[in-house]
Order: sequence, then structure tokens, then C-alpha cells
Amino acid sequence: MRLSVVKSANATSFYVIKSVTVGGKRTSKIVKKLGTLKDLEQKLGERDPYEWAQEEVDKLNGAEISDRTEVIAKFSSAKRISKGNQIRYNGGYLFLQSIYYELALDRICKDISKRYKFDFDLNDVLSLLVYTRILYPSSKKSSLEASEQFLEAPKSSLQHVYRSLEVLAKESNFIQSELYKESCKSVKRNTSILYFDCTNYFFELEQASGIKQYGVSKEHRPNPIVQMGLFMDGDGIPLAFCINPGNDNEQKSLIPIESNIIRDFGLSKFIVCTDAGLSSQNNRRFNTGGERAYVVTQSLKTVKTYLRNWALDPKGWQKSGTNEVVDLETIDDAAENQSIYYKSRQIKENGLEEQLVVTYSPKYKIYMRTVRERQVIRAESKLKKPSSLKKKRANDPERFVTSLHCTNEGEVADKEVFVLNADAIANEEKFDGFYAVCTNLEAEPTEILKINKRRWEIEQSFRILKHEFRARPVFLSRDDRIQAHFMTCFISLLIYRILEHRLKAELPRQDVCGASIVRTLRDMDFLDMQGEGYVPLYTRSDMTDAIHDLFGFRTDTEIVTKAGMKKILKKTKN
Repeated sequence: MRLSVVKSANATSFYVIKSVTVGGKRTSKIVKKLGTLKDLEQKLGERDPYEWAQEEVDKLNGAEISDRTEVIAKFSSAKRISKGNQIRYNGGYLFLQSIYYELALDRICKDISKRYKFDFDLNDVLSLLVYTRILYPSSKKSSLEASEQFLEAPKSSLQHVYRSLEVLAKESNFIQSELYKESCKSVKRNTSILYFDCTNYFFELEQASGIKQYGVSKEHRPNPIVQMGLFMDGDGIPLAFCINPGNDNEQKSLIPIESNIIRDFGLSKFIVCTDAGLSSQNNRRFNTGGERAYVVTQSLKTVKTYLRNWALDPKGWQKSGTNEVVDLETIDDAAENQSIYYKSRQIKENGLEEQLVVTYSPKYKIYMRTVRERQVIRAESKLKKPSSLKKKRANDPERFVTSLHCTNEGEVADKEVFVLNADAIANEEKFDGFYAVCTNLEAEPTEILKINKRRWEIEQSFRILKHEFRARPVFLSRDDRIQAHFMTCFISLLIYRILEHRLKAELPRQDVCGASIVRTLRDMDFLDMQGEGYVPLYTRSDMTDAIHDLFGFRTDTEIVTKAGMKKILKKTKN
């Protein structure tokens, strides 16, 4: 911007003008009228109007004015757009990028690169894989193509992507430990309680090899799988992960990864919370003594008879939040639908001294009965097609089906008949509404239940990975590339969770979920006004306002100038 003094027959006027491009031609535009010479002399007194006017120009040339520029653009209905000229870009990744650099992943990539001799930019590859995993989840080839939508085009080729996967796999433990240290600088880590769970991911390929093995699929798919174990802290932010062969016993995955956390993260005092499937005696003993402890869910169907009888006894229950001791047979389930009742006792099993805490919830009772009723209906439908009956798993409807060998007269014969198992259904009904946890903590039952209650967050993390980030099916075949794939998924989840954690402090919790955050960032597209700047094409909302406020820059003005966007890009990498 510069000062323009225009003299006419009647007056001398002062203007601030700026050179702009209109229709491909350079011209001048008035930014501000400062006034006439006569008016300024009256206003300024003895001060020189020319000197004052120049000072005003200097002020307007400050950094704060760059985002307030008015742009004049001309378009022609007759002029065709240039072939192959990209004019639409995504800017939602900039907020992910800000957290990426906040976690010093660029520095981590640089440290790794020093140990290897390669001619590609590891940080460029990793960042595009992370951003696209969140915004445009797909194959590695498609991810590279999708990254062309970002304001900053990738510098890497597909060959560089695959070579990077090899390196990322080798450096998995290093990356995880460094990420934990850096994350402690950007977000408060609650490591007093650690949650651990396992799930599995299936492959598009049907050939088992390496860590791709046939195992018990939690999605009941006839494909090879790998197992992923995930640790998160007490606030639901990912801490560490591991990948194991699909045919491994998931109970064996806990101790190795927990040992890595103790060794590489410098953590020694914490409570490990898991579900019943990971609560083996070895895992419990590993977290007994020293400064570690455990809280695990406990199936009442598998405990000894005397403990099961005690747990199901209607007498001796305490209503949560009160000192009231009640008999469950006397309560009205409908009236007490929101109430929780509990009892606890010390036990000594397999050489371990533990506290068994059992809860009863009328609401949970209704839920369990509703689920079972649906499963019984599905079991009945399978009776019509015995060939559809599969191997009975713990929670499959087939567990309610039994077979009889009889004739039409009821005598024993070779003909097999399938019927509903009324005894199995009645036996399960006894456990409706009951839930148990086991711990070596010396704590009040209410505190133990509070710890266990947040286990749902790790299950939510798996749902985000599978649905929002589409971590499966996996299309890779080499073990190192598979490991690296889940490394990028883990980093993506960490960045997402940090963003989610911050947004929950700014917005109503019901408005903050994986789908809404990802959709908002994915929709933050811009139109490149050649030579002038970027025009937002997204709908401004409470969430976009909150995101901009959190990161301290704005892309929601009518236009973001080229200079302004350059400053934003620089800011996201500091």
C-alpha cells in the first residue's frame, strides 16, 4: 500500500491505494480515504498533513492488515477454465498439521533419517499418510493421490511411500516412546490409570502368511487377521500399541507391551484396567506388587460356585450414593431403573488376594434381556436351516440350540433334530443385570467401579479406527508394511484424540464426536482465486469457530490472502 495525493480544482485529497489484479491486469484500488488537505489541516493543527498521511500508510502496511484486504475479481461467462488447473484445495488438514508438529513428529522423522541413507523426505511421507488416514482413508496409492487436494502438494512418490513404511516399522518402539514424551508437553497425560484392550483387523487377501493368520475374528470374517493391542491413558488418549499374529492368544499380548511402557516411557506406578478376556492369572500376577495394580472385569459364570451363589444372593446389597442396604427382591426395577446396587468381598484364589465387586442394575437387566430375546429369535430361525448352524461361540445365538437324536415316537435313533435349549436360556436369565470386577486394589468399591466405567473409551477408539479411519480391510501383504500401516493409524488416532479432547472443553460434549470432527475438517475446502488468495467454500459453524479459536489462526474470513495463508502454513509448523 502507498499514499496517493490527488489534486483537483476544488481540493487536494489523500488516499491509501493498493495494486491489485483484476481480470489478469494490474490496477490500483483505493483502500482508504484519509481526507482533504483542508480537513486535515483543521484536524491536525500545526502537524504536517503529508507526514501524518504517510504514517497512516505505514500503520496499514502492518501485518495486521493483511487479512482485511478487499479483493476485486472479474469473471467471464465466455472464458473457459484452464484444463488441468486445480483451483479447489482442502485446508482442514492444517489443524491436524498443527498438532502433528506440536508432537515434534518432524523432529522424530529427522532423527530417524539420520540413521538411514535414503533420498526421500520421511516427514513428507508420514504427514501425508496421517492426514489422509483421518480425512480421506484409503490405500497407500489412493492416499498419495488424495494428498494432492491439500494446499501443500506432497513431494514424495509412491516408491517413497513404500520405502518409508519399511523404516517406520523398524522404528516403531522409538516413535512411540518419543511421541509419549512430546505429548506430555502439549497435553496433560493421566498415567495413573492405563486401559488396555485388543481387537483384530481382517485382510482383503485370503492367503495366510507372516503375521496374517487365521484366528477368532471379532467380526466373524473368514479372512486372515492380525491382532492390535492398544494402551490408552486415563483420559482416553492413546499411549502405545502392538501388532501380533492373528492366531496368537490375545492374553499374551499384555505383558510385552506393558514392559515396553515401563522401560521406554519411564512409567512404574499405575493401575491397569482390562476386560475379562485379558485378565489371565499371569497378567494379574504381573501387576501385583510394586507400584502397579489391576482392575479387571470378571465373568460370574466362571467363578467358583460359592462365589457365584454369594454374588446372586438378593440380600446384602448397598445402593450407590447412599448407606441403604437392600434386598433385591424388594425393589421395583421399573422405579429404580437408574439406580446401581453393589456388594463386595475379599477373596483368595490361585494365590492372589483380591477384592470382588459385583453390581446390579435394573437398566442393565432390561438391556441384557432385550439382547438375548433377539438372539433367541435368530436361533429359532436357524432351526429351519440346520446347515446354517456354526460352531458355538460364547455370544453367538447358536448357544441356545441343542440337538437330539430321536424318532417320531421319541425313541433314540440316528436322526438328528435341533431344538431350543430352554435350560441354557433359563441359566443365562439368572445373570441379567449383574456385572463384576476383580482387583488387587485396596480401595472403596465405588472408586473401583469408577475406574472400570471408563473402559468404554478404548472400545470407542477401536470403532474410530475401524469406521472413521477405515483401518480395515488391510490391503498390504508384507509384515513390515502392515506394522507401519498401524503405526500411521495409531498416530492419526493420537492426533484426533488430542483435538477431540480440546474441543470438548469448548463445545457441548454431544456435539463432539468422530464423525462430526472428521466431516468438518474434510469439508473445509477453499477456492484458489489466482493471484489474490483463497475463498472458503465451507459452512461456518460453532465447531469451525471453536477449532479456529483453539489454534489461533483464521481461515473463515471472506478471503484469505496469499500472504495470509503463507503465514498460516508457517504457524502450523512452529
